[in-house]
Amino acid sequence: MDLAAIAVTVAAVYLTTFMKGAFGGGFAIIGIPLMALVMDPVMAGALLAPVFCLSDLLALRYWRVSTWSKPDLSVLIPGQIAGVAAGFALMSVANADIIAVAIATLTLVFAASWFMSGGKILPKPRSSVKGVVAGVASGVSSMVAHAGGPPVAMYLLPLGLSKSVYAGTTFMFFMVGNYLKVGPWLMLVEPTRDWWLLLALSLPIIPLGVWSGLAAAREARSDAALQGLLCAVEHCGNKTTVGRAERARCRVGVIMRRTGMVRAQGRAIEFR
Repeated sequence: MDLAAIAVTVAAVYLTTFMKGAFGGGFAIIGIPLMALVMDPVMAGALLAPVFCLSDLLALRYWRVSTWSKPDLSVLIPGQIAGVAAGFALMSVANADIIAVAIATLTLVFAASWFMSGGKILPKPRSSVKGVVAGVASGVSSMVAHAGGPPVAMYLLPLGLSKSVYAGTTFMFFMVGNYLKVGPWLMLVEPTRDWWLLLALSLPIIPLGVWSGLAAAREARSDAALQGLLCAVEHCGNKTTVGRAERARCRVGVIMRRTGMVRAQGRAIEFR
């Protein structure tokens, strides 16, 4: 196995689980762009899916029911269920390189919007319609790229929730989503021996990331960590977009000439 694949996977697992502890969730968008530098993004997404489920079990001890905004979850989760189903249908027919470009584009848009906004949020009233739309959008992007954080953040942040309630609500929303999509993600790939080995190596990193994220949140260091991570995310998204866009362009013509359902060409995925 390539040592670079091991190092990048460990780093990606640590960063995503750190953000789980610090913010409750919504920053899994960091994982796939980083791992896509050394492996196929579909395989990377399938590896991260069970990692997120395990990290949720650890974080559940800290983000208890008292930190959940139930009125918001009641409109977000139904939309999320529909979005995950739609995202799975999309991934079942999409080309792996096109998915990679979509993931990288989402990453760049999110990172750029964060820096351009300067972190300023305008307060807005609660809206059931906006909540359902945010849930659907999050479900689709979460299934396609583990990138469901931005739509939910855009809905929840203007509500003026306390930091703990915002994080707890985000955590519960994505815990439901992670368990909804772990099966579909694993159906999209044929795990190899290297895949199982990387998953095993990731297991001890999960509690380390969650606990260090919780410690950072308690010590008010999470904002600085977030800005540093978003800089790294933007760089990875840039590299992924440039590397995959040309390959995707060459394959689009082939896909369009085919009839019927076209399955992704990246099922039996090898590490590079």
